[in-house]
Amino acid sequence: MATRLVQINMKARDDAALGGFWAQALGWGISSEGPGVTNLEPEGFVYPDPVAVCVDLVVSTEPKTVKNRVHVDLATSSVAQQAQLVTRLRDLGATPVDIGQGDVPWTVLADPEGNEFCVLDPRPLYRDIGPIAAVVVDCADPRTMASFWDTATDWTPHEVTDQSAVLRSAKGVGPYLRFVRTPDVKTGWNRVHLDVRPYPGDDLAAEAARLRTLGATVVDLGPSEVPWTVLADPEGNEFCVLTPG
Repeated sequence: MATRLVQINMKARDDAALGGFWAQALGWGISSEGPGVTNLEPEGFVYPDPVAVCVDLVVSTEPKTVKNRVHVDLATSSVAQQAQLVTRLRDLGATPVDIGQGDVPWTVLADPEGNEFCVLDPRPLYRDIGPIAAVVVDCADPRTMASFWDTATDWTPHEVTDQSAVLRSAKGVGPYLRFVRTPDVKTGWNRVHLDVRPYPGDDLAAEAARLRTLGATVVDLGPSEVPWTVLADPEGNEFCVLTPG
């Protein structure tokens, strides 16, 4: 068995407004499956498909207090296009942010609710990949994270070092999943997390049990009737195992 990374989940004070920003930033369609939830995916996209990792924004009253441990890197095709995209995003409400990045060729911005993201300089690896180049996760040990997520999902490692690890769908399409070593310590719930979905015909309970044997742990939500299962990876990052489909 295996499961698939299908989307990232982002908490938002105003899911509709923040969803509007990201829909324009990515050039994606926007919809809602219910009150307090805004869904983003490419126009004409048939979910799920590894060609894209979708974005769900879910309303939350929890304030943002620390740098997010999960963020997206946006792709560009040229230095000129990078500058144009930064300008357009700032016009939409993004702001420059200093997270200690120093003198780097990419630009670090924050969306209207303060969620950090990067607009990358042009790189051959991300040519023709779509607006999202990578989903990036801060971690203490990229090798451990790569080992877990490689066996947990059908994503394949492309590069693994002590400083970073890069995975991509086994089909060779869509954005990358990148784990980057950082000295920052995880505190509290992640404001942005990964959602995975087992394949049609698989059993949710069996898949959650398999993930636990790989090193995932159960996250106690208290009284809850949600149809998915919340687990944490070996470094404590929460992720949701959705119903198969």
